[in-house]
Amino acid sequence: MTQPPRWSDEQLEAGISKARRLFREERLQEPLEAYTLAFDQYHGAIGDLLRATSDLSQLSRSATEIITNPALLEAFRYLAGPPISEDDLRVLAEASLSPARLRADPEMAARVLEVVKTALDRRRFPWVTEERQPSESEKTAAIVASAALLATSRVGTDRRNEGKERQELLVRDALLGRSWTQVSPRAVATFNQAPGPGEFCRESLLGTSKADFLIGLRDRRIMAIECKVSNSSTNSVKRLNREAAGKAEKWIYEFGVRNVVPVAILSGVYKLHNIKSAQERGLTVYWAHDLTQILDWIDIGN
Repeated sequence: MTQPPRWSDEQLEAGISKARRLFREERLQEPLEAYTLAFDQYHGAIGDLLRATSDLSQLSRSATEIITNPALLEAFRYLAGPPISEDDLRVLAEASLSPARLRADPEMAARVLEVVKTALDRRRFPWVTEERQPSESEKTAAIVASAALLATSRVGTDRRNEGKERQELLVRDALLGRSWTQVSPRAVATFNQAPGPGEFCRESLLGTSKADFLIGLRDRRIMAIECKVSNSSTNSVKRLNREAAGKAEKWIYEFGVRNVVPVAILSGVYKLHNIKSAQERGLTVYWAHDLTQILDWIDIGN
């Protein structure tokens, strides 16, 4: 049974350097069109929100109309400073954000409204707490600042999603190119439910955690792959150490160190000590810019 590689500092530094260089090249070549389109969209949404609420002075009166409109609800969450995510809003308001549920339950809608009102950004919307009408310059500044916040968040999310999707397609095509057989996704609670030797499936549940890929190795171990794209060394802690390494520990606990090979395929920006920490927790690391390393280990090492 061939053990997966554990890279030296020098090998990891070489991968980190190349991934960072590729990340810079991609970002410098990226057009501004996506941000501009998102900014224009959210500029209109924030303007609509201010008009619908008489510059936020009638928020309570317009609550149901706002929070049951997906576009206005997104803009509404960004009235807070800092903005409140959908998941946080559900927890803080003890509410569903389903338009049908909110229409049917005025008290729930009121709780959602109150959470955002309490967290309202007083720097962007000073007139609300001062109980006066805003000047035109204040309104313009608030709309521009809010649209920029929303657009930046949207572009960042889209970048991560698109980067992850590209990475997953690269992995899929690489496996197919080595004559591995793609099978249907599934929930794997026991080994006999996993892809067979020479097979792989995409997003599937392994034990209690999802993997982007499950591969049936020829020695009958399961390789669980997570594709991770990081746009900063800070972001990499979440993507690599909390998410991928956290899942690796769960899979090893549930299936045993001799039976599962947890893997992360990385692209973007990472720090050496974060990758070393992930390796120490049982995660094997490969780079999206050099998939031949993992393919060769799968084919030759098994």
